[in-house]
Amino acid sequence: MPANLQERKQFSERLQKSLKSADYSEGSPTKLSREFNARFPGSAVTVHAARRWLIGEAIPAQAKLKCLASWLGVPAEWLRYGGDEPSQEPAERFDSENVRLMSDIQRLDDHHKKIARDFISALVRANGGNHE
Repeated sequence: MPANLQERKQFSERLQKSLKSADYSEGSPTKLSREFNARFPGSAVTVHAARRWLIGEAIPAQAKLKCLASWLGVPAEWLRYGGDEPSQEPAERFDSENVRLMSDIQRLDDHHKKIARDFISALVRANGGNHE
């Protein structure tokens, strides 16, 4: 059953609030779609779809909603349905380029994932970083 107008509007308000709390532009469908698509392993969302989320014309499907919530550091249930405000625990944020790198590594077979992890660990150690 499609969400009614009030549910969509409330979702939009929670989405915009979450974007703002996470230091992302809450009014840019272009940025929203770009950042979301860098994190979502499924089919990409268009700028038009992101705009519809932002203005309360649509609510994303469950898989996309979970990805949004995870990215923004809020519970998916709260983002979709509201309720008590989630605690604002700072989540570690990654820029789009690093998210794409992690996504690319995930697509590798196990052998190549190990090579990539070993290589990155060696780079971190050579750079004086504390990796493990």
